[in-house]
Formats: sequence, structure tokens, C-alpha cells
Amino acid sequence: MNPSLLHTPIDYLKGIGPNRAEILRKEIGVHTYGDLLNFFPNRYLDKTRFYKIGQLERNSSEVQVVGKIVHLRTVEQKKGKRLVADFVDDTGKMELVWFRGQKWIRENLKLNTPYVIFGKTSWYNGLFSMPHPEMELVEDYKKNLRTAMQPVYPSTERLGKAGITNRVFSRCVQQLFLEGGNKFIDPLPQDIIEELHLLPKAEALFNAHFPKSQELLSKAQFRLKFEELFYIQLQLLIKNLIRKKKIKGFPFEEVGSHFSEFYENHLPFELTNAQKRVIREIRKDLGSGAQMNRLLQGDVGSGKTIVALMSVLLALDNGFQACLMAPTEILATQHFNGISELVTNLGISVKLLTGSTKTSERKEIHAALENGELHLLIGTHALLEEKVKFQNLGLAIIDEQHRFGVAQRARLWKKNHLPPHVLVMTATPIPRTLAMSLYGDLDISVIDELPPGRKEIKTVHRYDSNRLKVFAFIRDEIRKGRQVYIVYPLIQESETMDYKDLMDGYESIAREFPMPEFQISILHGQMKPADKDYEMDRFVKGETQIMVATTVIEVGVNVPNASVMIIESAERFGLSQLHQLRGRVGRGAEQSFCILMTGHKLSNDSKTRLETMVRTADGFEIAEVDLKLRGPGDLMGTQQSGVLNLKIADIVKDNDILKTARHYALQVLKEDPGLEQEKNKVVKYTYSQLVKEKNIWNYIS
Repeated sequence: MNPSLLHTPIDYLKGIGPNRAEILRKEIGVHTYGDLLNFFPNRYLDKTRFYKIGQLERNSSEVQVVGKIVHLRTVEQKKGKRLVADFVDDTGKMELVWFRGQKWIRENLKLNTPYVIFGKTSWYNGLFSMPHPEMELVEDYKKNLRTAMQPVYPSTERLGKAGITNRVFSRCVQQLFLEGGNKFIDPLPQDIIEELHLLPKAEALFNAHFPKSQELLSKAQFRLKFEELFYIQLQLLIKNLIRKKKIKGFPFEEVGSHFSEFYENHLPFELTNAQKRVIREIRKDLGSGAQMNRLLQGDVGSGKTIVALMSVLLALDNGFQACLMAPTEILATQHFNGISELVTNLGISVKLLTGSTKTSERKEIHAALENGELHLLIGTHALLEEKVKFQNLGLAIIDEQHRFGVAQRARLWKKNHLPPHVLVMTATPIPRTLAMSLYGDLDISVIDELPPGRKEIKTVHRYDSNRLKVFAFIRDEIRKGRQVYIVYPLIQESETMDYKDLMDGYESIAREFPMPEFQISILHGQMKPADKDYEMDRFVKGETQIMVATTVIEVGVNVPNASVMIIESAERFGLSQLHQLRGRVGRGAEQSFCILMTGHKLSNDSKTRLETMVRTADGFEIAEVDLKLRGPGDLMGTQQSGVLNLKIADIVKDNDILKTARHYALQVLKEDPGLEQEKNKVVKYTYSQLVKEKNIWNYIS
């Protein structure tokens, strides 16, 4: 299809006109012929054939099956019940599910009698299921076959009111294929198409809109998803290559006395193999002459801070200063205290700069930074202020980087004439698929090993009815000299939700653990900073045995003597939050425990979250489950990244395709970094269009 035809405004397509075009633009972002072509059906009606259960494929189409109901049961759920039928044919079993009208349905269904069912299948727990199927007894079934599978397009109320029905969509797309003559430049290299047995572009597009069979639909979707993800990965990889070529970095060629002295004489413990590997990766970057831009992922307690400190020592050995920026004062202070203690005997000047730093102190810090006396500055957003000027900033470390905006991070770059090397750290494990899409242009290091001697935290799920046993367990732990966190999800009582709120919880804990035998701290977001610090300080010093808190303690509190974490109404928390909270204990040598308290009524998602927490302490596995439950948008706010405005691929469901696409994009760039070879001309052209348009889907021609 002529590329210019795809850029034609949608107003000119037969059957649209200016009024409908305006609605299409506002409602679904369809501006051009190309936008319409890439506005894919979200399901398909297929009454052309009957499927055996064993032939069903995991794609979003509707199918027709003949079989019998052999068993009916009612299943309790969080709100109400659902009716589930086991439906079988001679190739397998699937489930039919009803969430409403169950009494009438149960009375009218016939067991062991042949039915024709029609509906949309989904794959869950190793079985296909079909909610609210259309059903008819085989003997009553009147065959009313259609000539092909019918696409069903996403719609809105306004589109329906404007008469832009599904039939109108179908007709318009057919018109597009007629006008374009069904000819497309294929944007993928021929060798990749052959190696992966991909459908040609024209055939894939046609079968995504008007599939001739289930098999062709699956092949068409695979081809288009691969292409979309291939170009996203290509963009990210090229961005990384360009940055390494264009953005010169300060070469840290020396491994000098600071690094060696610390490594040989002051390292408080043996580094894990994962830490050694990551330090090697960072050293290689720092010595390359290109600017480092690396993401360091490591679970809570995996030892990222030591890696960060050793990177700082490399900067100092090469005559540069460094800074470490954290999102909260608590976390910045913790980094400052920990690092100051580690470098006591190395003659290194370290200062802390936060919103609470007094003016006189600030002036001293500013002066020492500019004359080079200050080697390492640790702080919060205060580091970004205009007044903060370094003599020679060579390394900027950003902790919990997802809490800082892109613009804020960019301000650190401008603190030297060449951008400093950047190391961003996160204790929130990011699933590999998401990391490859969101941070595909960064080099990624992972610390996937906990320091030796760390005991795994024992995690259990207990119902409210077991509360007295839990209280007895808390008493035993306190008598052993340990401390306990009790975390609540709400600060004030909510009339609509029957959950424990913090103040109510505090009172019941105070009754159960009375003074003077027990001392209790309380911490929540509505307290003044000074009061928070006072309460936290009492707990850190061991003056109080129990800390009743909200999720304020999620990040940055380090109390090695705290060995028990009780999470009230645990079903109210997301998985990553539960995992972060659990990471507040298990920091000392004693066995630690995490107890997840809930009521008896739990949704399926809540059960999955709790079972995952009890089963594993692996942050990356937890992040994968979280991604499946919540989707990428919720997990990372991915829409802000711009690059993930996907039309057909789904980075959760299609992670295997994503890995394949990245592999091939890497292969292409390894063989031909400038995309100069004849076979890659089409890739170069498509990539240039993509960059020009800044929209992943405007490149198709």
C-alpha cells in the first residue's frame, strides 16, 4: 500500500465523512487510514464451524462447541456465588460459568444431553472456561452459518450513538483494503520472516481483520505482535548505542587506594558472587569512556548499598565527587549513617543534605562542594537545587528511581560539563519483560543472591479467628528481647469498609499489651515530621517493643532487632507492598516472621497474593505474579513512558514474543549497527519513519 495513502485523513474514506471522522478522532484516536488499519478487533464471532475442546487455541475469539454438561456446582466468591458446569466432549473438559440468573439456569439445564454452546473462551488454571455462553440443545439447533469469522471492534457509547456500528467499521476496513490494493511494503527483513515462518504483512493484516480460520488468526496476531515488539526493542537498543557513542563519559581508569583499602581492610563481610559480578559490570562501564546509564535491581537486603559505595570509591580514586539521592529523608539519613560508618577510617568527607538541613550547615556544604573538599553528598530532592554546585561530579546514584520524574533526574546531568555516570537503584524487583520494555535503553544489573547467613523470613497466613494465638506468639518473641511491627492499611475508620483502622488497632494492642510491661510506638503519615522521628527513634533504640504503623515504614527503616511483621487486613495490600513490608524484618541474625492477617472472605486475587507471599521470598517471582494480576499500567504507570502505547501486543501475555523480538533486534544490530546492509534497508526506512513520527504505529506502510 502506498505509504502516503496511509497518512490520508480518515475524513476521505468512503462511508466516513467529516462528522464521523471528528468522533473517531476524539473517541478512539483514529486520525488516518493507517490508524484505522491498526485499530484491531478485540474478539471474533465464529459460527462457521464447530470446535472440539482439545482444538481450542488461547486467543481472544468466540467459538462454537458441541458437548454435554456432566456436573453442576455452586462456588462461593467474595460477592455472592457463581454457578459452574463441567462441559465435556470426547477430547476434553471445559467449564461454563454464570454469575447471574443462576436459579433459572440451574432449573433449565439438562445433564448428559448434547448442547451447542457459543461464546468467548478464556484460559484459567489449566482449563478453558466460557462465561454466560449462548446455549441450545442440539436437536433444536437451527444451522445459520455465516461465510466467515466476523470481527468485533472495541466501541464506545458515543460511537454507537453516531451510527458507527461494528458493521460500519468492518465495511470501512474492507474499503481500505479495496483502495490500497492489499499491497504493503513488509517492514521486516526477509531472513527473519523465513526463519520464524511469519505470514507476509498483507496477509497478516487481512487475517487480523477478516480471519479465514482460527489458525490464520493466531498466525496473523503472532506476526503483528512480533513486528510491534521488534521495533520497540530496536528503538530502545539503538537509543542505548547512540548514547554510548555520542555521550562521552569521564573515564575512570584508576582503581586506586580508596577502593583497594576499603575492599581489603574495611569490607564488613564477604561479597556475594552476584555483588562481585555487578561491580565488574559497573567497573567496565566506568572505564569505557562512554557515559554509564545502568539500572541496579536487587531485592530488599541484597546489598545494593555496598555496590553503590564501591562505585563511589572508584569515582573518588579518579579525582571526582559523587552524590546519592534518595526519595525520603528517612532513607537518605539511613544511607548517610550506614555509609559514614563504613568509610570512617578512609579520610572521606560525607555530608547529608535534606529539606531539614539548617541554613548555616547548607552554606558550609555548598562551599565544600564547590572547592572539592566534600567527596560524597547524600540527600533528597534538595540535591537538585540550583545552589548545589559540584566542583567535579563524576557519579550520580539515584535510589528507588521510580519515585523521581525524568525531568528531576535530568537536572543531575547538568551538574557537570559532561554528564556524570548514572547508577539508578531499585529494591522493587521489576519483571524481566517489563524491564526490557521500560528500561530497554539502560544496561541492567541484577543482584539475585542474598548475603550468606540471612535466614529466610517465615511467612504465614492467619485468619482473624486465630488472633489470640498470634498475640501469644508476639508475647513470646518480646520476652526473647525481639521487637514487633504491626501494620494497618487505613488511618481513619471507613464507613463502607469493614477493615481494622489504625487507631482502633492501637487501642486493642494497648489493652492486650499494657504498660509498664510493654511500650508501644505509633507512626502514620498525618503526624508531624518531628513526632515521627521521635517515635521511630524510640523504636530503633529499643525503648518500645511494638511499632503500630501504616505503610510509612514500607521504605527505609532498618531495625535489626525487629523480628516480627504483622500485616493487618493483608488482602488490602498489593503484592509488591506486602513484599516491601516483609523486608523490614529479617535484617538481624535471628529467625524472623511475617504474619498476614485477614478475614475469611477473600477474592481470588487476594488468595493468589497471599499464597504467593507464603510460598516464595523471591522478589522477581513475586513481581511476575503482580504483573499478571495488575497489568503493566497499574504496576509502573507505563503509559507515561510513551513507548508502550501498544495496539496489539500485550507485554504480560506476550512475554515470550517480546523475548524473541529482542533477540532478533539485538542480532540485527550486532551484525549491522548502522543498518546499512541491503537486507536491512527496509528496517532502516521503517525505523527512520518511526523516530520521525514518534509514534510506534505510524511507521507501517
